[in-house]
Amino acid sequence: MELFNKILNHSFELSETIHLSVKTILVLIVAFLATSVFLKISRKLINKRLEEEDKGKFKTVFSFLKYFIYVIVIIIALESSGIQVSVLLAGSAALLVGLGLGLQTLFQDIISGIFILLDKTLHVNDIIEIDGKVGRVFEIRLRSTRAVTVNDRVMIIPNHKFLTNSLFNWTQNGTLTLESVNIGVAYGSDVEKVKRILIEVAEEHPKVLKIKKPDVLFIDFGDSALQFRLLFTINDSFSQLKIKSDLRYKIDKKFREHNVQIPFPQRDVHVFKSKV
Repeated sequence: MELFNKILNHSFELSETIHLSVKTILVLIVAFLATSVFLKISRKLINKRLEEEDKGKFKTVFSFLKYFIYVIVIIIALESSGIQVSVLLAGSAALLVGLGLGLQTLFQDIISGIFILLDKTLHVNDIIEIDGKVGRVFEIRLRSTRAVTVNDRVMIIPNHKFLTNSLFNWTQNGTLTLESVNIGVAYGSDVEKVKRILIEVAEEHPKVLKIKKPDVLFIDFGDSALQFRLLFTINDSFSQLKIKSDLRYKIDKKFREHNVQIPFPQRDVHVFKSKV
């Protein structure tokens, strides 16, 4: 028994003021294992009560909370074993301040990620626009969000940008979006014919929804053209560039068939001859 106590009380000198005994190491191991078992059981119990959509979000938040809890348990175990953690922290205050400044953005991303997951401001498959770039979200992590653009490039967006920058969520209120194509026609064109052709082109496109009839707005009398805007509804905003391109091809073809001209900018130049 004495030998067992002697082994438990045997300490390793890490410095003049810090001594780590075998008993302390065992306490840390037991505390670590007990915490691990407790977290696994807690996760299973909470997962059973969550909806399928929220399970992935909880997994991400839980991974952050897990490490935070481990740190707290280790500090408590060390303090209860007689090691003054506060002295260690005080001695390395300058190092911790520098480390905190270096990790400031990282923690800002993590906190922002938790807000995004809990507040449900962003979901997988949402189409977003940020910093002038459009992408479809396919993964939301604790530190960053990943989205794929229309040209199949992956945007890795730090989560703090969603809180500090303006974010346009194209699908926040549903998958239906109202899109538009601007067209200019020559002065003297039959505006009713132009409206009829534009609506006809939109209605013929398979991806333009029929639940809301396309409309045409007479925007303005431009410098060189009469300005119109074709409005139509689609349910896949991610394909809006391709749909608009198809409509422009079709509009150009229809205008040629009906002798409707799309003008180019023109300027009248008057030359005055000075009298000498």
